[in-house]
Amino acid sequence: MPSRSLPFASPDAPSDALGEATASDAPLAERLRPRSLDEVIGQPQLLGEGKPLSAAFASGRPHSMILWGPPGTGKTTLARLMANTCDSQFIAISAVLGGVKDIREAVEQAKVAQGMGRRTIVFVDEVHRFNKAQQDAFLPHVESGLFTFIGATTENPSFEVNSALLSRATVHVLRPLESADLAALLERGGALLEAPPLTEAARTRLIGYADGDARRLLNAYENIARMAAGRAEVDEGFLEQALGEQLRRYDKGGDQFYDSISALHKSVRGSDPDAALYWFVRMVDGGVDARYIARRLVRMASEDIGLADPRALRIALDAAETYERLGSPEGELTLAQAVVYLAVAPKSNAVYTAYKAARSFVRQDGTRPVPLHLRNAPTALMKQLDHGKGYRYAHDEEGGFAAGERYLPEGVNERFYEPAPRGLEIKIGEKLAELRARNDKAR
Repeated sequence: MPSRSLPFASPDAPSDALGEATASDAPLAERLRPRSLDEVIGQPQLLGEGKPLSAAFASGRPHSMILWGPPGTGKTTLARLMANTCDSQFIAISAVLGGVKDIREAVEQAKVAQGMGRRTIVFVDEVHRFNKAQQDAFLPHVESGLFTFIGATTENPSFEVNSALLSRATVHVLRPLESADLAALLERGGALLEAPPLTEAARTRLIGYADGDARRLLNAYENIARMAAGRAEVDEGFLEQALGEQLRRYDKGGDQFYDSISALHKSVRGSDPDAALYWFVRMVDGGVDARYIARRLVRMASEDIGLADPRALRIALDAAETYERLGSPEGELTLAQAVVYLAVAPKSNAVYTAYKAARSFVRQDGTRPVPLHLRNAPTALMKQLDHGKGYRYAHDEEGGFAAGERYLPEGVNERFYEPAPRGLEIKIGEKLAELRARNDKAR
């Protein structure tokens, strides 16, 4: 049987894993923690037939892994079940509270277990909170096979786990639980609590409140059941009273944050005002600083609209300034107005593309001298050196254009900017074509 001695157990480790039966007064989420793989709800992409973790459970030979996913999706549960299924000693370390000393003690316990012919799984909860030196402390022992390493994180391992440890572990992505999964959990919880039944509207609202987080769902349900003692049922009104203002999980600075701003940007670029508004409201509703969104709108106006509609940049800037004056929630309407305008505006990345091409060319090219006729000549010496000599003042030329004049360094003939055939850039393109034709004729 797996070891029941877990001196480094994470704070949310189940009490029965510490050698005690799960107490009836333990939190509902703890009492419903799966004790076998058959009891696990959700994650079919990992646990379905032929899927990666299903194969690992079936083989009885665990591999080092990183379990990456939002809170309440089963990372700790899967690690514990892996230890039980594979008859391994299970040592849990919380990266919030632990350090190198705890890692050393875990190594010593693993050596003792190895001497007795038993495998060890070392589970690190919130592994992203360990610094590089702490993560490096696992490397030689993972490499030697002393123990199997399982890390759990809500953050992107590509950024938060050092590359050496990442190369020795397989990353498995856990998804937020689906509504049907959460409904099944509510059924289990209701049977255990003997709670008043939820109306269909209340059930739907509670599942939405959980936002894919099983622990959040069960903790809220347990509190509601306690408050609803003696009632015939729990309706939506009682649910709102019990929960207060609905708070949606929003991982500011994490992947959900960057994925959502990416979705907003792509919706604007794709000229879908409905989707753009949806992602804008999702972010504001989740607590994202609206000033950050305002800055990104200014970027979108230049990157994806540009000269196809130069007004877009001004509207984005005005919206940002208005929000600074009004604050939330009044200022959010102005940002919403800018979101819709940017989404329906004609699109062009011609300036963005030209800028990147010019930067790339300059970085690869040598430092060419400024042509003499373009140089400034504020002193007599500079004039004697022919600075400014032969320069043609465009305003004195026909149509305000010095046909045939060259402004690029000698030997550079690149064309960086090509207007898009949309919005104002249609006219810009026509004008530019005319000017280039006059240049070609005059040279």
